[in-house]
Amino acid sequence: MKEFDNTKIYLITGGAGFIGFYLSKRLLEKGARVIGFDNLNDYYEVALKEARLEILKQFPGYTFVKGDLADKEAVSSVFQKYTPDIAVNLGAQAGVRYSIDNPDAYISSNLIGFYNILEGCRHFGIEHLVFASSSSVYGGNKKVPFSTEDKVDGPVSLYAATKKSNELMAHAYSKLYGYPVTGLRFFTVYGPMGRPDMAYFKFAKKIMNGEPIQVYNNGDMLRDFTYIDDIITGVYHILCNPPVANEEGIAYKIYNIGNNKPVKLMDFITTLEKCLGKEAVKEYYPMQPGDVYQTYADVSELMEDFDFRPDTSIEEGLSKFVAWFKEYYQ
Repeated sequence: MKEFDNTKIYLITGGAGFIGFYLSKRLLEKGARVIGFDNLNDYYEVALKEARLEILKQFPGYTFVKGDLADKEAVSSVFQKYTPDIAVNLGAQAGVRYSIDNPDAYISSNLIGFYNILEGCRHFGIEHLVFASSSSVYGGNKKVPFSTEDKVDGPVSLYAATKKSNELMAHAYSKLYGYPVTGLRFFTVYGPMGRPDMAYFKFAKKIMNGEPIQVYNNGDMLRDFTYIDDIITGVYHILCNPPVANEEGIAYKIYNIGNNKPVKLMDFITTLEKCLGKEAVKEYYPMQPGDVYQTYADVSELMEDFDFRPDTSIEEGLSKFVAWFKEYYQ
């Protein structure tokens, strides 16, 4: 396994996003040059994205470019101007439920936008493309834990379908144009400065405001909640270790990055209540369209290739989130 190379230039799309922010910060702290690219859309509060950027802009090695992934000229010009060595595509329209009512955003960002990144990598000699996929690609798979060897041909949301499409597109580009590509299936990422559209964040806001929280499938769900630091450590190891070509000459690899310890939704809520020091008023609902009963990551390949597995407990992760949450929202 190669050590991280801080002499490389790293392009990170979704640079003002949750994972993009933390990855950029880790690389900048290691002395690397980072180009952040983001359209700063208002899917969730822009102020939080700007707060993340304010932190990153304090590093001399950071450059931020505002632009849209679906704008081919904007994407191409970033590759041309900054000649990144390694590209990390974290920019995407996120959210399962949002995709039901707003499909256009997913086609534009997740398909056209990703195509533009693939083209940029093709034309400007990228050494390694790393991109965010999602545990959503496993759909309603009954076999657990979810392995990257499993069939993932039954997406239950458009969001999941776009992420599976990204994997197929990346595989084709790696085969046709010969550059190494790694896809990462993230499992329910949470932590300080996280996404306000995520359940844990919404729950915290509503609990502190004394509003009822919506608990789906009557609370009978399991999630492989993965703390942000574990996600970043996984990506950090992978960046400078592109996959080697297989017997067909394709340098392409998919990894799961998840905590590999599913937590019952009701246990998660109880832990959050303890951290907040306040009990939630709960309203119970049936399963929502696009949702799945459980997620559970098999991370054996991550352990085998990088001697790493996520291990932050839900108690530790939520207590850190709540400490930040109370300070940020006072």
